[in-house]
Amino acid sequence: MRRALLVALLLPAYPSARLFSQDTSAIDRGVRIGIIYRPGVRPGFVLLPRPGGGLDSARAIVARDLDYSDRFEVITLPGGDSIRLATPGSVTPTPTPRARGQARPAAGGGAQATTLNYPLYQALGADFALDLTPTGDTTVVTLHDIAAGGVRRTIRARLPAPADPAFRQAVHRLADQVLQAALGTAGIAATRVLFVKDGKVYQIDQDGAEQKLVSASDRQAMSPAWASDGRRFAYMEFQAGRGQLFVQGMATGQRTPVATTGTALDFTPAFSPDGQTLAFSRATEEGTDLYTINVKDNCCLRRLTVGGFSDNLSPTFSPDGQRIAFVSTKPGLPQIYVMAADGTDRQLFAPFDYGVTGSSNAPEWSPDGQSVAFHRDVAGTLQVFVLDVRTRTVRQLTSVGRNEDPTWAPDSRHLAFVSDRSGYRQLWIIDLDTGRIRPLLQQSGARLPAWSPRLPEATSSTP
Repeated sequence: MRRALLVALLLPAYPSARLFSQDTSAIDRGVRIGIIYRPGVRPGFVLLPRPGGGLDSARAIVARDLDYSDRFEVITLPGGDSIRLATPGSVTPTPTPRARGQARPAAGGGAQATTLNYPLYQALGADFALDLTPTGDTTVVTLHDIAAGGVRRTIRARLPAPADPAFRQAVHRLADQVLQAALGTAGIAATRVLFVKDGKVYQIDQDGAEQKLVSASDRQAMSPAWASDGRRFAYMEFQAGRGQLFVQGMATGQRTPVATTGTALDFTPAFSPDGQTLAFSRATEEGTDLYTINVKDNCCLRRLTVGGFSDNLSPTFSPDGQRIAFVSTKPGLPQIYVMAADGTDRQLFAPFDYGVTGSSNAPEWSPDGQSVAFHRDVAGTLQVFVLDVRTRTVRQLTSVGRNEDPTWAPDSRHLAFVSDRSGYRQLWIIDLDTGRIRPLLQQSGARLPAWSPRLPEATSSTP
């Protein structure tokens, strides 16, 4: 009976287990909520038009990545005026900016570069202009600083062929380099999101392309969780009322069972920041509690909680590895708690009102350590909230439809989550700074998203 009650509890909470303008209206693709945009609020950015040259796909990906970073106002040039705005040249820039308004072309070792009319671009509201040109087997990416009247950075890269599976991630990394050069900020273009659909784990690029099966089993898979190196993920396989945990390599598809799991219902794995420890929930006839195991040596099971008359589940580590946020039913309904990583000093984390606030589930600590995202029952439906770790105040971020399973991008300003705001459950991304929201995956049935860290090279998967 207790197992049945636990499953009844977990079905709304666990598959749902895993924004500061508030979401107040139905959203279409790319619409920004509650924000009035003024020229100059964010740097204006323009991608220089260069038809042909074999880089059309790369230009399209870079432009989309920089738009989805939500750090620029992307300026679209009028097609008929593009020749007057950028004229071909073949000179090589020096590393320091010239006088304001004086043109400096992109590097290219004799390749055709672009001489810009900087004052005209500035009048159009552009702060940066980007040029991608081919030079033999090398792609030259030139970032122009419009205000300084010169080249900010020149990047040279050998991109795989567009048909190569590594092509898109290589271009995503270029986009991240451009963002770093322009604003000194790390990008999130070279990241992916894991999610569960039809009992299998899939991955998708952060721009919504390249959906791919990654789970290497026909059994029902749930709870994907990335390791901090971006090279592995953990997940649970469910069969005959039991859940076993596995760690799988992204590049090889090889999976390793986690020791001592599989004899009970083990679920919601979470890696420690150093990647050596896996925290997880274990449900038995005596209740649900949190455990850790050393996955580096595949040993040393440790129990962190003894629930007694309450259940404890869904752990998430703080970025320094010192604390774990989790869900506890100690107050009656599930709420967000926190404790030291060794299981001591347990206390309520996200405040709530007895008899008023609904259940809270699916906590995830932000990579910068400042926030914890979770979802909470509000008047019979789930909405996404963010907890400020320092002040311990919470803010509701969504209100349209059912919204659940928030997961952080590595920049700690974007969240992916599941919502039925369009009529069916699909994946969405919201930018906390601007309120912009966009669909990540428009297919129905996706759940339990997990956003990757910034990925290293060679992370292709082989199911």
